[in-house]
Amino acid sequence: MLVLRPTCSPSPYSVSCSPPRGTLLSSLVPTPRRRPLPFVVACAGQPEVRRICEDDYHSTVRSLNSRGRHKPRKSLGQHYMLNSSINEELVNVAGVGEGDVVLEIGPGTGALTNVLINAGAMVVAVEKDPHMALLVQERFNSTDQLLVLQEDFTKCHICSHLTSFLEKNHMETRPTSAKVVSNLPFNISTEVIKQLLPMGDIFSDVVLLLQEETASRLADCSLRTPEYRPINIFVQFYSDPEYKFKVERTNFFPQPNVDAAIIKFRLKQSAEYPLVTSRKSFFSMISSAFNGKRKMLRNSLQHISPSDQIEAALSSIGHPVTARPGELTMEDFVNLHNLIAKV
Repeated sequence: MLVLRPTCSPSPYSVSCSPPRGTLLSSLVPTPRRRPLPFVVACAGQPEVRRICEDDYHSTVRSLNSRGRHKPRKSLGQHYMLNSSINEELVNVAGVGEGDVVLEIGPGTGALTNVLINAGAMVVAVEKDPHMALLVQERFNSTDQLLVLQEDFTKCHICSHLTSFLEKNHMETRPTSAKVVSNLPFNISTEVIKQLLPMGDIFSDVVLLLQEETASRLADCSLRTPEYRPINIFVQFYSDPEYKFKVERTNFFPQPNVDAAIIKFRLKQSAEYPLVTSRKSFFSMISSAFNGKRKMLRNSLQHISPSDQIEAALSSIGHPVTARPGELTMEDFVNLHNLIAKV
């Protein structure tokens, strides 16, 4: 016997975020507290299977037109995913399950949001574009699994929002850490990564869809290559990155000029960070070292320590006195910093 019925079981979890002091309440766009009503197909003696509504080119265009928008905004780097299977892979790579708390940055028309909600996640979606924030709110107005924040992620107090959210989650005996799963606008990816990776005490995993070249560069830390930069040291310091797979540009609307890729960062807890006398001083030294990438470290770091002390430190960590920044691993830089920095 074939039965169609809505999955409408009450949830013990509610979405409740307390904004930081001074935040306008108008910047929060909470959705009503009701469960989603996707239909499921069930047969006698067989487990229930959720039917996910897929997103494609036509549904994306309809969503944009419903808000009086005929095309994405180039200034915001808006490229919408048309292939639902890619969104499902993002969710699978992150290991999202029932009751998980997930931050999504730039939900757009809600294609990835849809897959996250169907996976059972409690989603906090941050959207800068007020039109798209309202669209996502209206699309999922029958669920209590979503909170929409109409804010610029690079400027919002996400820690305050999520801390409140996770405290509520902890009271219900659920995991006290969240995950990030996002199809990021390419033009803000590096800035967002720098903001997210030091937040290992809040997030366990960050899974992002980035420009393919960026994802490859962040995951590959090969020495003596032009791609080896300060951002590689930063990524290794705060996380364990893993390149997953390439996503063709034809899966986006509008189609960008480059391909994309999925990358996963397992964030480190603060106790796992390399031991440096000062993180601020350490990254300042990294920046100085790579500003003169072709310079010898004994010259580019003279403002930190005299050349002879830098040479002695390089020798003690197994490098020639003529070493350049592209020759040192993150561990080498940690040891060098602890030998020459005066904090």
